[in-house]
Amino acid sequence: MTNIGHIIAAARTDQGRVRDHNEDFLVVRQPEDADDETRHGWLFIVADGVGGADAGEVASRFAAEQTVQHYLANHNPLQWGARLQQAIATAHNDLCDLIASREGQRRMGTTLVAALLATNNEIVFANVGDSRAYIYRYNRIRQITKDHSLVVKLLEEGIITEEEAAELKISNIILQSIGSEHPPQIDLFYELLATGDKILLCSDGLNTHVADDEMAYILSQHAPPEAAKKLVELANLRGGLDNISVIVLEYTGGELS
Repeated sequence: MTNIGHIIAAARTDQGRVRDHNEDFLVVRQPEDADDETRHGWLFIVADGVGGADAGEVASRFAAEQTVQHYLANHNPLQWGARLQQAIATAHNDLCDLIASREGQRRMGTTLVAALLATNNEIVFANVGDSRAYIYRYNRIRQITKDHSLVVKLLEEGIITEEEAAELKISNIILQSIGSEHPPQIDLFYELLATGDKILLCSDGLNTHVADDEMAYILSQHAPPEAAKKLVELANLRGGLDNISVIVLEYTGGELS
């Protein structure tokens, strides 16, 4: 049986220093056995809810859990990315139904970034919103996903410069979310893993405070559990203005036991 080798995973979420509750939600789904791995791979999700009160917390957990449920219900192992994309789209519809049933609480939604580690060392990333996926390889870090945010759109269209973007107070305005009125744009990205690769999924509570080169240094110095801890601690040290969530993965290249 082909397999994806050995994965070390660590997850950590924190309320931060300012918010009075945590609206982020994490999923770490590791296969139970070799057959489960062949059929479903390894699935990791970071969801960052919005909406105030308990709405964001409900939205992030509901969307993430529904995504997992719909993904597992689809048993086609040859279309990993399509399975994940369809699962997120269906979770969006489910959340819209939930929102419609909650009178007086129509403003709720969530970002979502997922990593699906499949057979043959392939990893598929999916994202909606501004939660991110990075890959650390050969002492360099690279952002895989692209933020669905107003500031990124303005940069791409040449309306503002990088310097102006840093000064504007619009970094938290997202253009795509699960639970929005219109079906969200669900982007997919494919990579092949190399031994020693580290993957970082995070909510914007991390990258608001921690620069990419700082993430790279922490990933280079620590195994996933300690790296996740250090990343959250640094974001809090810098102010912890939002909830902070990270999942750190390492591909060691060994055989799955």
